[in-house]
Amino acid sequence: MLDIKFIRENPDIVKNACRVKGFDDHTDEILALDARIRELKTITQTKTAEKNKISREIPTAADKATLIARSREIGSEIANDMAELAEKETLMSDLMYRVPQIPDAAAPIGPDDTANTEIRRVGTPRKFDFTPRPQWDLLDMNNWWMPEKIANLCGPRTYALMGAAAELELAVETYVIQKLISKGFTFVTCPSITKPATIFSAGHFIGSDMSVMNGDVFMLTDTDRCLAGTAEIILNSLHSGDILAEKDLPIKYAGFSPCFRKEAGAAGRDTRGLMRVHQFNKVEQYVLCTPEQSDEMHEHLLQNLCEIMEDLELPYRVIANSTGDMGFNKVKMNDVEAWVPSENTYKELGSCSSIGTFQARRTNTRYRTTNGDVKFCATLNNTGIALPRALIPILENHQNPDGSVNIPKKLQPLMGGRTKIGGAH
Repeated sequence: MLDIKFIRENPDIVKNACRVKGFDDHTDEILALDARIRELKTITQTKTAEKNKISREIPTAADKATLIARSREIGSEIANDMAELAEKETLMSDLMYRVPQIPDAAAPIGPDDTANTEIRRVGTPRKFDFTPRPQWDLLDMNNWWMPEKIANLCGPRTYALMGAAAELELAVETYVIQKLISKGFTFVTCPSITKPATIFSAGHFIGSDMSVMNGDVFMLTDTDRCLAGTAEIILNSLHSGDILAEKDLPIKYAGFSPCFRKEAGAAGRDTRGLMRVHQFNKVEQYVLCTPEQSDEMHEHLLQNLCEIMEDLELPYRVIANSTGDMGFNKVKMNDVEAWVPSENTYKELGSCSSIGTFQARRTNTRYRTTNGDVKFCATLNNTGIALPRALIPILENHQNPDGSVNIPKKLQPLMGGRTKIGGAH
């Protein structure tokens, strides 16, 4: 959420953010409520002071009855004012949770992903001398999955990998975790079970009614828990309520967790294969830092994912996401997309996001400067790797005519020294 002081001083900037991000503009309503709340607080303070003064005068007053009556009258007025104040503050709180983060001035302006711009491409898509197979054909012919059986057992959009493909999935996860540890990240295995308030604190959903999450989040019936869609959720609240030392920032976490998403907003999209599944594993980069460190950390997180693409020997491109595509809580966002031969296009494998102090205000995560001032932290996140999605370009880009798949050199030590897996039997 934003600072009310910022909204008071920059209403036009807030209105523009609502416009370019495609969210309802409540700025004028918020400012009117803010003015009334401050007025009510002044009124109640003044009346309370008057009531206290009368209470002190009553014991020695000649006309006690008149003072007592006035004290009761003021008490009734205060109660009414306090009731209105509580009502206004509740409404104000909800509207504050509906104000989007201010996007970076350099972000492309547009309503959705059609306004995204390409920053750079790295690597050249492979020219095959045979017709490349899509991911599901490679999985089928190598007996690396049982999609119909798993769908019957577990429902649609679930998967289970077998044999060498399962080994490869684990090798990719392990490689990325080790790489991030070598870059100074603290490795954290995060729980997937959490409380709705923790998801709400990450600022992905609008308003204060947490039931808005029900379309995207798996709620655990008869409990106060739900399933998180990313380790970011847990890492974001790991220091809630803390005041960190400026000298300890940035703090860099590499969180690993099984992730669960309903994918309710993706009906009919990528329903075949490994692209969109309800349960998947993800390594998440997450940073807490000072606002002044945020731009440097954004480039650091983005570069890490780009290096991972190169380590996996994948052609990729980097995208600057538009204001309408970056989401509610982001200042800026860059997607990293890998080339998928069967679709003759690039597909998103990770998103690098700067959040500013938006999340830290919800979790009350702060730091103390060397001067002793207490300020809100900035937060950032980026995918380290998401599986099984990342297996799609790995399998397709490294396939051979016989259906075997070459293993990227960086992964070979984690695959027992093998240089390829699968192939005609």
